[in-house]
Amino acid sequence: MPFLVLQDRTVYEGEAFGAWPAERGEQVGEVVFNTSMSGYQEIITDLSYSGQILVLTHPQIGNYGWHDEESEADKILLKGLVVRELSSGEGSLHADVSLEEFCQEQGIWGLKGVDTRALTRHIRQQGTIPGVLVVNEEDGLRYWDNVEEGKADWHPQKHWVYQTTTAESYEIPGKGPYVAVLDCGAKRNILRSLQEYGFRIRVFPATTSADEILRSRPKALVISNGPGDPSELPEVVATVRELLPKLSILGICLGHQLLALAAGGETYKLPFGHRGGNHPVQDSRTKKATMTAQNHGYAVREDSLAQSGFEVFLRNVHDGTVEGMEHTSYPVFSVQYHPESAPGPEENHTIFEDFFLKIGLIG
Repeated sequence: MPFLVLQDRTVYEGEAFGAWPAERGEQVGEVVFNTSMSGYQEIITDLSYSGQILVLTHPQIGNYGWHDEESEADKILLKGLVVRELSSGEGSLHADVSLEEFCQEQGIWGLKGVDTRALTRHIRQQGTIPGVLVVNEEDGLRYWDNVEEGKADWHPQKHWVYQTTTAESYEIPGKGPYVAVLDCGAKRNILRSLQEYGFRIRVFPATTSADEILRSRPKALVISNGPGDPSELPEVVATVRELLPKLSILGICLGHQLLALAAGGETYKLPFGHRGGNHPVQDSRTKKATMTAQNHGYAVREDSLAQSGFEVFLRNVHDGTVEGMEHTSYPVFSVQYHPESAPGPEENHTIFEDFFLKIGLIG
C-alpha cells in the first residue's frame, strides 16, 4: 500500500493510481487542498499547482471522465493527486479518457482511498506542509530524516514560473488592438477571455525584458497567474517595475502580487492558501460581494502599500486579505482571484471589460 508522508511525520495510507513506478521512488511537493465541487480537469492542468501535491476535498472525483478540450495547459507539472474516491468516469459519453488514464499518460502519481477530510483539517490546523508520496511508509520517514540532515532537498533548483512559461513568444491573431501577455504560467482561459474582445495577442516568456515588450508597442499588458513565491522572482519584478509607468496593465493572481512588489509592497505566505471556487470578495466602494475562483498560497501585505501608489478596493470576506488594487496615477489594476474562472463562478469576467473600457480599448 502506498502512502503520503508529511514532513511532520503524519502518515496517510491509500491505494495507488496513475503513473506510479514499478520500483521504489518518491514524489515530493507542497501539499495543498482545493474545495471545488467540480472542474477537476481545469484544476489539475492549472500551472499554478506546479510542484504541488493536490488534495481534492470533494468525496468523489473523476465521475465525468477527462475531456481534452478543457485542459488549461499543454504540460502538467503537478507532483501528485490525492482523492477520497476515484470514479471510472463511465457516465460521460463524450470523455476522451478516464481521469485515471489521463494520470497514467501524464505521469501523475495518484493516491485514492485517503481520508481527505482528515488530511484537509490537518493542513488547516497546522498550515501548508510538504509531503512525499512513497510505496513504503519507512521510505517516507527516512526521506524527511535526510532532509533534516541536509542529505536531501525538496525545493526546486529553478523557480516554477521559469518551468511553466512559454519558451518563445507567439502570436494569437485578432482584428482588434494588440495586447501583450506576460506568461508566468497562464491559463488558457485568460487567453480565450482576451480573444472574446477580438484582440491580437502576443504571449511573452516570463524572462522577457521590458525593452522587448515595449518595442512591440502593445496597447496594454496582462500579467498572468502562475506558481510559487513571487518574492523569489526579482528579475520579473524588475521588469514589471520598469513597465508600470509606461503601459496600461492588468495583473491576475501572481500578476497582482508582482505588481505590488514592483511598486515597493510586500507579499507573505498564507497559512493554507485560498484554493477553490467559493471565496467571497467584497468591493469596498460599492459594498457588492461576488463569489470568486482562487488558487494562490501568497498574498499582498496591505500595510506595505502605503507609499506604492496603489489603493485597495477588493478584500476577501473571510480573512480581509487584499483581492484587488488600483493605481492612483497609472492605468493599472489587479485582482488576486481568477476572473476567467475555468472552473468557478463566471460573475467576475466583467473585470476584463472594466479594464479595457477604462483604458479605451473597447467601447
